[in-house]
Amino acid sequence: MRCSVALAALAALASSALGRVYYEETFSAPDSIDSFKATKARDDVGAIKLSRGEWYGNENGSGLKIAEDARFYAYSAKLKRPFNTKGKDFVVQFTVKYEQDIDCGGAYLKLLPPTLDPTKFDGDSEYEVMFGPDICGSTNRRVHAIINYNGTNQQIDKVIQPRGDQLTHQYTFWVKPDKTFEIRIDNKVQEEGKVEDFWKVLPDKQIPDPDAEKPEDWVDGPVMIDDTEDVKPEDWVDGPATISDPDATRPEDWDDDMDGDWEAPVIANPEFKGEWKARQIKNPAYQGEWTAPMIDNPAYEEDEDLAVFNIGYVGIDIWTVKSGTIFNNLLITDDIDYASKFGNSTWADFVESEIAAKKVVDDIESKKLEEERKAKEAAAKEAEENKKAEVKEDDVEADADVEAEAEVDAEPVPKAAADAADDVFDELDEDDEDKVAVEKAAAAEKLAAEEAAAAEKLAAEEAAAAAEKAAAEKLAEVKAAKAKAAKAKTEKAKADKKASKKKAAKEAAKKAKQAAEEAAKKAAEAEKAAAADEDEDTVAHDEL
Repeated sequence: MRCSVALAALAALASSALGRVYYEETFSAPDSIDSFKATKARDDVGAIKLSRGEWYGNENGSGLKIAEDARFYAYSAKLKRPFNTKGKDFVVQFTVKYEQDIDCGGAYLKLLPPTLDPTKFDGDSEYEVMFGPDICGSTNRRVHAIINYNGTNQQIDKVIQPRGDQLTHQYTFWVKPDKTFEIRIDNKVQEEGKVEDFWKVLPDKQIPDPDAEKPEDWVDGPVMIDDTEDVKPEDWVDGPATISDPDATRPEDWDDDMDGDWEAPVIANPEFKGEWKARQIKNPAYQGEWTAPMIDNPAYEEDEDLAVFNIGYVGIDIWTVKSGTIFNNLLITDDIDYASKFGNSTWADFVESEIAAKKVVDDIESKKLEEERKAKEAAAKEAEENKKAEVKEDDVEADADVEAEAEVDAEPVPKAAADAADDVFDELDEDDEDKVAVEKAAAAEKLAAEEAAAAEKLAAEEAAAAAEKAAAEKLAEVKAAKAKAAKAKTEKAKADKKASKKKAAKEAAKKAKQAAEEAAKKAAEAEKAAAADEDEDTVAHDEL
């Protein structure tokens, strides 16, 4: 058993030894960030620094932090050795934490050729691969996977969604020697397949035959047709959709002269079934849309150099609105097994502890916000109570002043006070007495005038308020009375109209009755006269 374990360990070491690491950086050393050199192509490059962030799972896990808001960043670091990926696995892997709750900013790497001049590195510099998350708003979000082919940058033909929370996530791009690939996030495959199927850089293997022609008897529509054997039922009612209500009757008080000709209301025809249509069946002759047969594309040719990269530098070339993004655990290798072990030891082993640390920070922040909310509510409540107390105190003082002034005006000066005042005046010279008396009288007069003006103003305000209130109440009463009168008038008009109709009907009936009686009377008289004439004729005949 021990021998088997030892052999397995040796095999693992041997397998790992076959692969190479071309770049690896965990930023654990204090001077590790110095390997990233800022470009000199522009002066507004944002600053970077080492940071574990506000919460973290790995005590020793510092990373490269984007430290300034609304800045461009253009930094590059040289690989241990140039990496030509032909015939080898190519793996680029790193972690990103959007600690600032990202709204707009990229967090991708650019893998650059060995010919790069780091001092001139900018957005137009040629690169071999660009890979990593990019987020701006809620809709413009994707994981970039761009490869350079014959000098042209080509984006993957799929949109892979990045992780936008505030935890650390690991991104892996693996291109294999057989021209297949995998893109992973947090060790889970997000997309995989053949490179040429996802990056449209080569001509299609097959194309529609340009010489093929659609047969003359080809039936490409319609898909459905009327069933010729379907017959409309004899009792099918396809109109009219509406009819006059047969149960409706003319109202007794209907007046054609005033209300117009009476017509029964229209209702939906209960027998109506709509326009009859034959049922649809599949067209037996339908062959579908015609397409030309596919043939091998004579322009297609496999390219052994597809997805072959020549890398000498790794670069960060991004723009971000809000600082706080942390890059870490950068790895470029040709050994996927080593990449997996490296990812586990630097990221996966600390996922749970980071989540726990983030929860502690969130709980503290929630508690702080709750305390601030309660403090604001208490301050607002205290301010409101103080305001009410001040208003009440002002009212009490005003009432006390009014009462004191009323007492001064109403009560006579006590005799003792008057005698004391007389004694004081007696001790003064006559001139001083006159002067004091004049000043006292002037002050009393001024005070009385001010009190009178204040009382007059207060009385006027109270009277105006009372008058305004009374006017409003009176206006409301008038409006209510008018509304009531208008309603009564409307009801009376309706009643008068109805009574008028009834009266007119009675008058007409009375006149008709009188006319009938008169006609009957005249008929009786005419009949009587006719009988008399007949008698006279008979007598005359007899006499003759």
